[in-house]
Amino acid sequence: MSGIGGWDPCRQLWGRTPGCCVFPSSPPPAAGLKGQAPFAMDRVMQLSWLLVFLSLCLGVLPTRAGEGKRKLQIGVKKRVDHCPLKSRKGDVLHIHYTGRLEDGTEFDSSLHRDQPFVFSLGTGQVIKGWDQGLLGMCEGEKRKLVIPSELGYGDRGAPPKIPGRATLVFEVELLKIERRPEL
Repeated sequence: MSGIGGWDPCRQLWGRTPGCCVFPSSPPPAAGLKGQAPFAMDRVMQLSWLLVFLSLCLGVLPTRAGEGKRKLQIGVKKRVDHCPLKSRKGDVLHIHYTGRLEDGTEFDSSLHRDQPFVFSLGTGQVIKGWDQGLLGMCEGEKRKLVIPSELGYGDRGAPPKIPGRATLVFEVELLKIERRPEL
């Protein structure tokens, strides 16, 4: 039997007892400590063993890569019927966009400037969420990108308009793809 007094926290928490979580069924006796009641010392020792046990178990639990991270969400708002050319890494894209925070606060838009934003896709000129979310797009297509902070501006944000750890929501329209000839 594992655990303290027959209680197995691993089995209760995770439904099993991992190999790392095996320890004596009762803590060592508290004999030899003067001035302490045996019952109180037994409780202190049980708690001490429990803390050691939890420290060991939690220190070796496997974690999944990317756990806790949110993923990029891509929604197609407008499809095009004829798409002879899809965007790929290295293409120069001409897009219109509006960027908002999750609460709907607009922080930027190319529409207000009446001039498309032009950049090279997949080369690090824009946030990672754009480099990933605009791949495979057709001229005339519209998408909605929901970009977690890890693929946006991260913990720092882009003050004063974009706070740290902000999820960004972009509505984008691809106006033109310029494909560079391959060498």
